[in-house]
Amino acid sequence: MEKKKILIVDDEEDFCFFVRENLINSQKFEVVIATSGKPGMALARSEKPDLILLDLMMPGMGGEAVAEALQGSPETASIPVIFLTALVTREDTGTGGLKKIGESWFIAKPVRTRDLISAIESVLNG
Repeated sequence: MEKKKILIVDDEEDFCFFVRENLINSQKFEVVIATSGKPGMALARSEKPDLILLDLMMPGMGGEAVAEALQGSPETASIPVIFLTALVTREDTGTGGLKKIGESWFIAKPVRTRDLISAIESVLNG
């Protein structure tokens, strides 16, 4: 089975480390990390991830601006994005932790590994 490539863009380095380790340990994913928006967009172009986990609240360029820029580029427009945010709660997203609001997917922080993997697979499998 081919591993899916996940790009994490989040300014919380510890969060990135633990999510990366948990996703890699599942043996289903390879993971690349950026800790701010512009490097995240550059990695999206160079690495061509299957999915992007994107923090909504980051200093400088926030997740909404990053997502908008990615959607506006033919190179990255087709890459699905799941926003990771403390702005929504588990009550907002339901038991699985994944919620679609408009055209965007959201997962509440803190996130459980099994819920995150399930959400990634759900979005990737359409």
